[in-house]
Amino acid sequence: MKAVEAELNKEAKSHPDFKAGDTVNVHVKIKEGNKERIQQFQGTVIQRRHPNTAGETFTVRKVSNGIGIERIFPILSPSIEKIEIVRKGKVRRARLYYLKGRQGKAARIKEKL
Repeated sequence: MKAVEAELNKEAKSHPDFKAGDTVNVHVKIKEGNKERIQQFQGTVIQRRHPNTAGETFTVRKVSNGIGIERIFPILSPSIEKIEIVRKGKVRRARLYYLKGRQGKAARIKEKL
């Protein structure tokens, strides 16, 4: 089990190092019929679950037309083409659930310089 997990972790290292509070752009492969395209999902990382394991996931939240959308991605998912870090956020906690109750300027996160 540990050998398989170590092999999977090598694949995970290809993604950049990001944490909660960072704004990321996730390029996801979408299948429509027999066609495949890449769709970008840009938002703030709310959490990373089970770090450094094969089952690691991260949650990205964005607000589209005033409606909050959250999406959970497995870090080792073959549907993830690449992950780009747009900006680093300055936060003091690992889970940013408090952002769900905030709108507009109150939901902003300062940028780490």
